[in-house]
This record gives sequence, C-alpha cells and structure tokens, in this order.
Amino acid sequence: MSVLITAVSRLDIGNYVGDLFSVYIALLLIYLIANLVLSFGARPAYSRTLDAVLGFLREVSEPFLGIFRRFLPSMGGIDLSPILALIVLYVVRAIVVNLISG
Repeated sequence: MSVLITAVSRLDIGNYVGDLFSVYIALLLIYLIANLVLSFGARPAYSRTLDAVLGFLREVSEPFLGIFRRFLPSMGGIDLSPILALIVLYVVRAIVVNLISG
C-alpha cells in the first residue's frame, strides 16, 4: 500500500487561514443581519433550532464585537462598532495572509 504525501506550501496555508477569516467575517455579517431583522420586530415562532443558531452566532460574535464597543460608544442609538470591527478584521486578514504566504 503506497501513501501519497502531498507537500503543503506556504501559499496553501495562507489560503486556509484566509478562508478561516472569511468564515468568521460571514458569521459576523449573519449575526449583524439577524440582529437588525429582529430589532425591527420580526419575531419568528419559537424554534429550538433557530434559538440554537442565534445563540451560537451570539457566542461567536459578541466577544469580538465587545472589544470595539468598549472603545466606540453608541452615537444616538447607532452602533458603529461592527463596521470598525469588520474593517479591522479585513486589515488583519490581509496582513496575516501576506505574512504567511510570503
């Protein structure tokens, strides 16, 4: 039995890390959109699955967003911290992926 071993290059690792950042950015965007929809009064019927999904999104997103909410207060009921958080996440993603890829 022969085992085929493929070499993993720095570019492959950089792409993988970039994809991890993309997944986290997507989770943040889904969480923000869900909060926006729920804040306008759209209350779905109780569903254990939906509650579990929203709970997961909250637990994944709030620790990161909380960092920016401490430094950027709400201005007239508008929370600008998610915008700053996404910008920082995109910048960090670009820096980390470029450092790994070489």
